[in-house]
Amino acid sequence: MAAKRRGHHEGTIRQRADGRWEAQVSMPRGKRKSYYGKTRREAQDKLRAALRDLDAGLDLAAGRQTVGQFLDRWLADVAKPSVRPSTYESYAGHVRNHLKPALGHIQLAKLTPQQVQTMLTEKTAAGLSPRTVQYIRAVLRRALGQAMKWGLVARNVATLTEPPRSAKKPVQPLTAEQARAFLDFTKDDRLGPLFHVAITTGLRQGELFGLRWPDVDLAAGTLTVRHALQRINGKPTLVAPKTDKSRRTVTLPASAVAALREQRKRQLQERLLAGSRWQDWGLVFASTIGTPLEPTNVTHRFQRLLADAGLPRQRFHDLRHCAASLLLAGGVPLRTIMGILGHSQISLTANTYTHLAPALERDAAAALDAVLAVGE
Repeated sequence: MAAKRRGHHEGTIRQRADGRWEAQVSMPRGKRKSYYGKTRREAQDKLRAALRDLDAGLDLAAGRQTVGQFLDRWLADVAKPSVRPSTYESYAGHVRNHLKPALGHIQLAKLTPQQVQTMLTEKTAAGLSPRTVQYIRAVLRRALGQAMKWGLVARNVATLTEPPRSAKKPVQPLTAEQARAFLDFTKDDRLGPLFHVAITTGLRQGELFGLRWPDVDLAAGTLTVRHALQRINGKPTLVAPKTDKSRRTVTLPASAVAALREQRKRQLQERLLAGSRWQDWGLVFASTIGTPLEPTNVTHRFQRLLADAGLPRQRFHDLRHCAASLLLAGGVPLRTIMGILGHSQISLTANTYTHLAPALERDAAAALDAVLAVGE
């Protein structure tokens, strides 16, 4: 049967010798794509859907590419060249362990919000934390955003799903009194200077572990964040700071300068004792043979010292919160604290430490009372 012609670049429908109906769509560069149906209506419906996709800018030649095939391509062509190595490893791990097993077999163009939502629900039911499930969704959302740019899908179905809610735990860092007690308790500990600099500067753990002596100017009382230490495929590696705002110079209080001077003396002694075993990374805080510190070991030591000092349990990252809370309590402006911490946006600083506002407002009210009482 002769084909029934349609308008230019709209396609044709014809009945084949085997009785099936074939709809063909004209695509760019002179290519054509066929869709089949048992009835003319079925072929016509597929043709209409294809024409809608073509009008939306989708690449019909992508064919039966699966979610798994696309994610592999996205990781290699987009993620790896554009993100930090540690971020890429995190993306790849979530693709490998979660997204491909659950969704990898589905055709990319046919992935639905319901399928993604079911995957998120199942991950939560399997015991993953809400934060982890949120991150899995975020990775898929970012990947599908690229699929839209490439014309492989008409919409980003990950954005049409609801991530699990997680109760945000209030930050409860050490108080000023507790911080003083901890620093006094650990002043003779090998890691004492590390804890001291963490509390007085608010540097991230990776920034502290990646701090090198050329980045420290004890005469000027400053340090400059130029690197962070991360483990990539298990190997310690110095990488660029987290963001442009993370590249910063921090003015040190006198107590931190003194702690760093003691650290340099102790490290010189350790270097002499290590002899040929010393590996010169140039790190301010290192093992007894100069190699990078192991985060897990440092955290265990930190929590053991807290317990021995009779202080509440903390994460190492809470020392960063402690620094911020002390600065706020000292009346340091929020924008200045943002710069010290290396936050990319002041809203991040404000939202993280909103819980401290009531106490600061009470201090402000008391100060106002004092001012108004002067003339009485």
